[in-house]
Amino acid sequence: MKTAVIYWSGTGNTEEMAKAVAEGAGAELYSVSDFKGDVADYDRLAFGCPSMGDEVLEESEFEPFFAGIEGKLSGKTVGLFGSYGWGDGQWMRDWCERCKAVGAEVIGGEGVIANEAPDADALASCKALGEKLAK
Repeated sequence: MKTAVIYWSGTGNTEEMAKAVAEGAGAELYSVSDFKGDVADYDRLAFGCPSMGDEVLEESEFEPFFAGIEGKLSGKTVGLFGSYGWGDGQWMRDWCERCKAVGAEVIGGEGVIANEAPDADALASCKALGEKLAK
């Protein structure tokens, strides 16, 4: 099974989470700007993006990328994660529903979120998400 972790991070918080997910999954790790592959070539994918603005995905780089690939997620196993600074995680619930609506199997419940910098528990949850993704 081919697995990738693709993320966007502005402050480094989501990047730290991405590294933990990739470690747990034994997956290839890419920032969204560095990913040049085709998600269709992967069986399992994890995506990381922090909450921005009014609890939305980052709008200039990550959202256009994700909108461009979400039609290829049908039948794929997907894990989601990200950090936030305000709100209650609505962006993650919306993102999970968006993935399910295109036919992806979202693992890990509602994704893994961390308020601001991920603590040891959040990083352990990220690693566990990666391990679930790899199974």
